[in-house]
Parts: sequence; C-alpha cells; structure tokens
Amino acid sequence: MAEMLIAWPKALVREGRELPTSGVPGVVTQLRAAGVTQLDGMTAPHKGQEEFRHTNLTALAEPLFRTLARPATLAHESIASWLYPDAAWAQIVFVNGVYCPALSTRRSLPETVYAGGLAEGWTGSHAATLEAHLGSCLGARSTFTALNSALLQDGAFVHVPRNTVLSAPIHCLFISLPQETPVSVHPRNLFVVDEGSEVSILCTYAGLAGKNPVLTNLVEETVLGANTRLDYCKVVQENAIGCHLSTHEVRQERDSRQNAFFASLSGGLVRNQAYTRLAGEGTQCHVSGLYLCDGQRTVDNYLHIAHEQPHGESRIFFKGILEDDSRAVFLGKVHVFPGAQQTDSEQLNNNLLLSERARVNTKPQLEIYADDVKCTHGATVGPPAEESVFYLRSRGISESTARGMLTRGFAEETLEAIRCDEARGRLAGHILDKYQVKR
Repeated sequence: MAEMLIAWPKALVREGRELPTSGVPGVVTQLRAAGVTQLDGMTAPHKGQEEFRHTNLTALAEPLFRTLARPATLAHESIASWLYPDAAWAQIVFVNGVYCPALSTRRSLPETVYAGGLAEGWTGSHAATLEAHLGSCLGARSTFTALNSALLQDGAFVHVPRNTVLSAPIHCLFISLPQETPVSVHPRNLFVVDEGSEVSILCTYAGLAGKNPVLTNLVEETVLGANTRLDYCKVVQENAIGCHLSTHEVRQERDSRQNAFFASLSGGLVRNQAYTRLAGEGTQCHVSGLYLCDGQRTVDNYLHIAHEQPHGESRIFFKGILEDDSRAVFLGKVHVFPGAQQTDSEQLNNNLLLSERARVNTKPQLEIYADDVKCTHGATVGPPAEESVFYLRSRGISESTARGMLTRGFAEETLEAIRCDEARGRLAGHILDKYQVKR
C-alpha cells in the first residue's frame, strides 16, 4: 500500500512544475522546492505507522489522483445553499482550490483587513505579512503536507491587523467540483491575527455530486499574536466518495484565546490533523468536534496540543456517532513541556455506536514533563443507554422516537462550544434532519 501511495503524489509534483511562476514571491518558490525535497525523502502513510495504524486508507491506496483539478466557475445558484444569508458577513469562495472573486463578497470588511485569495494577497498591501508567516508554522509532517507545499498555488488568506475587532464572521467556502477523472486540490490557508485583535472564521468544505472522487489536501496555518481571540469553525461536507485530508497548524502567543470546532458530516474519508503550539504564557486553547459516520465512511481526528509555557489551559472535547459499517479514529495528545507549570488540561472523547458493526479506535494521551499541573483524559464507546430508552418509553414515547431523541441530544451537546449562532443553528438543523425517526 505504501508504494502505491508514493506513486501518484510524485506524478502530481511533475505536473505541478508547470504552475505559474511569474510574480510569485520568494517564500512561495522556496516552499515549493522544500516540498519536493521533503516528498523525495518521505515514506508515504501506511498501516505500519502508529498514527495511521487504525485508519482505513483504502480510498487512497489506488494511484487515482494523478491530475490536478482545473480551475472552474459555477453559477451563484449552485452554491447558494452553502452561503450564509447575513449581508454583514464577508464570504470568500473557492472552486477547486482557486479563489473566485465573482462569487465572493468582502464589502463588510474594514479597509485595513484582508480576506481573499492567497495568490491575490501576495501581490497586495498585505504581502509583507504573508511572506513573514507563510510556512512559519508547518513542520515536515507527512507526504501530504509536503505535497501541498510542492503544489502551493492558492487558498484563503486572512489578515486582521493590530487592535481590530470584527463583529461579523468571515466565511471561507471551498467547493469541490468533480471532473472526468479523479482529481486533487491542494488549498493552502493562512490566517494571521495581530496583537489585540478578535475575529471569527468559518470554513466550509463542500463537495458537489459527481461520478469521480475529488481529493482535498489542505494545509492551514494560523498565527495568533499576543492578547488575541479567534473563534474558528470548520465543517466538512464532501460528497460520498470524496476524500478530505487536512493539517491545521496553530501558533498562539501570550494571552491569546482560541475556540475551535471541527464538524465532519460527510465524505468517504475525512482526516483532520490539528497541531497547536501554546508558545506564550497564559494561552487558552479549546478544541471541540463532532463526527457523524454511516455507510462505510472513515473519519479520523488527530489532535496535538503542546503546552510550552506556564499558565496554559487546553480543552479537547469530541463526540462521534457511528452507524452501519463506518469507522472512526480519535487520537488526542497533550504534551506539557518542562517549565510549563500550572498547566490545566482536560481531554474527553465520547462515541455512540448505533450498529454492532461500527468500530471506533480512541486513544487520548498525556505526556507531562512538569510537576505542577492538572491534566485529565478519558474516552467512552458504547450504544445508547437502555435505561434512558426505557425511561422515555415508560412515558409513552415509541422506541424508535426515543432512540432518535437520545442520539440528537448526544450530538447537540457539542454544539454549545460554537459561539457563532448561525453556524450552530445550521449544524443543529443537520443533526435534526439526519436523525429523524426511521420507520
């Protein structure tokens, strides 16, 4: 399987050498070259590696994704259901990884704030910020992160300058459009929030229906300056055969606050990797998530929070609901460095199994090198509690309705972490529709 995985990324790199170079800043050229070099020296993900031991890589095992997706345009009506109706929002739209100005709106943003395409951003007034931070968070993680750098072309770029508070969210919508053959897109996102600023960013990854799969191979870097606040929500709704691989790298400076939510609602294979460095003292990082699995889908969440300085706080709270023959993997790791005293960390992963054939592998971890800390972790896996079902039935509620109510209640608890009312309401509606009573 590993050899098969190596073949098509290298073929893509050869195609990627034809990417335009005119006007491309030096940092992009350097990242592309570094990605090619890293890819040559890396072993592709395979079942023998600990972090992929429980992940079903079947969707990636064939040498399918040999071609980069071509830029495309869509009618506004075809994406309207994914947009938010509030006119105060900035909504930045990408089709197959490329920024689409005709479908985007930025009129609500102050002139000092940039939200748009990465390729557009490296030629504008915020180019110095882009060059200073692009590539500053990402390590040599895997074949797919190296491939993203090697094929770096476009993605979302948001820069909120110092002491700026945005009252309305910024919505980044990524549409995957299937083509005649299986294709891949490799968006590179960069979010920079300067000292004393606050912003809410929502990212939606939606796949349109089609015969062939689209692989979204995302890398996202986020830099939070001192005394900043970021509310972040990511929703994955790829089509049934689509694949979504993502790596999120966050660096938080002193007294910064991050509240992040990951919702994996559909897609054949979804893998979210999130690495957060609490690089400053007094930082706070809360990461929550919900994954809904059915059919033969696989959802994999890999989280790593590094407490590097004292007085840091982290929370990880993920829930999953599995049906049919679906699979889920959860690996959460909290690493407390020497000297990161008075760290306060909690981690919990709860899973609800609605089928005897569904499987979950969960592994919360703690790695602690400081002695004045408060750290806990735990996980649960099981079917709905029969006592709760019996209680509802004793009050005249049918068994199917009782199980539907318990399932929806289990899922909706996680949504309390989402501070954006519109995003929370949309996810609640999805849960209600999905777990209606089945007769």
